[in-house]
Amino acid sequence: MKKALILALSFSLAGVAAQAQSSAVKPANAQEKVAGPQIQFDELKYDFGAIKQGDVVDHTFKFKNVGTQPLVISNIGVSCGCTTPDWTKDPIMPGKTGSISAKFNSAGKMGMQNKVLTVESNSAAGNAMVSLVGEVKDAASASAAPTTPTESKTNGVMDEKDAKQKMKMGDSKMKAKRKS
Repeated sequence: MKKALILALSFSLAGVAAQAQSSAVKPANAQEKVAGPQIQFDELKYDFGAIKQGDVVDHTFKFKNVGTQPLVISNIGVSCGCTTPDWTKDPIMPGKTGSISAKFNSAGKMGMQNKVLTVESNSAAGNAMVSLVGEVKDAASASAAPTTPTESKTNGVMDEKDAKQKMKMGDSKMKAKRKS
């Protein structure tokens, strides 16, 4: 009886070991195919930096269908009428790429901007979002150098007046202070 029990236990342990070996460990960067279409962007946010008011930013977001069925973008919602999208209208087959072009017109805008585009598609994950971010500066002040406290030319140390100089940044004011 003991031999039969040990034999049964050995077979079950051998079966578990064989099953563990047959299910290979996937590398961390391996991507599992999703049943249905799946959109994957190269980048989700584009920082256009600082521009002067009235400039137009044009950026293209590239994406890939990493799913198993054709991906169709039905609409792209924007957070502001100042942003106009254009996108690949044809179905994107599995493994193929498409693009979304976004134009942001900064006329009438000032300060930090975050323009969100909501990508409505048949993706298994649902809607996706990409955004354009940056700062719009007044056209007159954008050409002038920003005002910052400077070091005294005599000994490299800020004097009291320079250390307390007010800096205007956008619509907010801030004091620059330095302890001696």
